[in-house]
Amino acid sequence: MGKKFQVVLNAKTCKGCGICAALCPKKVLKIRPDGKAEVADPAACIGCQSCSLHCPDFCFEIKEVAANAGE
Repeated sequence: MGKKFQVVLNAKTCKGCGICAALCPKKVLKIRPDGKAEVADPAACIGCQSCSLHCPDFCFEIKEVAANAGE
């Protein structure tokens, strides 16, 4: 089974530039009506860190998570 990742978004520092959502290859992120980012499909994250690397406000942290033993 492949690796799993958790997208941690600090919404308080997000200024709503939209770069993260535009660059996410799996559409994990979307832009809310107020213009800020939101994690819309966390299970789709492949850990590429595109959001984290390109965010001018350092709003993202991508963490690898252990797969559940029961899966």
